[in-house]
Amino acid sequence: MGQPILLEGEPGVGKTEAAKALAEALDTPMLRLQCYEGLTSSEALYEWNYPRQLLAIRLAEARGETLRDADLFSEEYLLARPLLAALDHPGPRPAVLLIDEVDRGDDEFEAFLFELLAESAVTIPELGTRRAQFPPVVVLTSNRTRDLHDALKRRCLYHWIEYPDDDRVAAIIRRRVPAAGERLAAQVAHGVARLRDLDLAKPPGVAEAISWAEALQVLGADSLDGASAAQTAGAVLKYSEDLQTVRAAGFATLAGGDD
Repeated sequence: MGQPILLEGEPGVGKTEAAKALAEALDTPMLRLQCYEGLTSSEALYEWNYPRQLLAIRLAEARGETLRDADLFSEEYLLARPLLAALDHPGPRPAVLLIDEVDRGDDEFEAFLFELLAESAVTIPELGTRRAQFPPVVVLTSNRTRDLHDALKRRCLYHWIEYPDDDRVAAIIRRRVPAAGERLAAQVAHGVARLRDLDLAKPPGVAEAISWAEALQVLGADSLDGASAAQTAGAVLKYSEDLQTVRAAGFATLAGGDD
């Protein structure tokens, strides 16, 4: 359909991984733009290689020559950032362009994205308009730290990603950490579900479940119990207050037991 895909959901449910899986399925590169507060359109599109430009000016001066603006602001000195790189992708298939955590950008950047996605083209003042020969497959993700504009949402195919159930999480762990085994993967998935039931500042997601399984493997653990959960808590809990909450509940409860 050619529309961007907007994925929303809680942090850690796998929105970014979904874009990676799409790129893998399409057998095409994925270009990622990580949004943050204060991100500008120029930072997301391109910049000029000022050190190389300065060197070229110095070399020209040493030869008694003068460089024109057209000499300095040319393809030779252009550094493409993710948005421009996705538009310039030579094919034979479109690249996947991941615009991650778009809700962290401001209204001005969101309006710029809307125009770029509508036209699959951008104008560089010194070089003219660049139009995509293979318009990228665009995936936007949002953690809903703020509401996106309706105009942007209307242009997108929308999908809300729920946190997967224990069986699905266990399957993901077995795929990403094959050495974990079926039993440990199931215990970690169940333990993460129990953590998500607690009142935590940052409930763990799929990425933390994978990290937890990896940490247990490093310890040589073949099952999850209170001792191994306490030893590897840093892989799944990222705030001291969350660690205190879990400690009060008892680490063994994560494995279905009692301290």
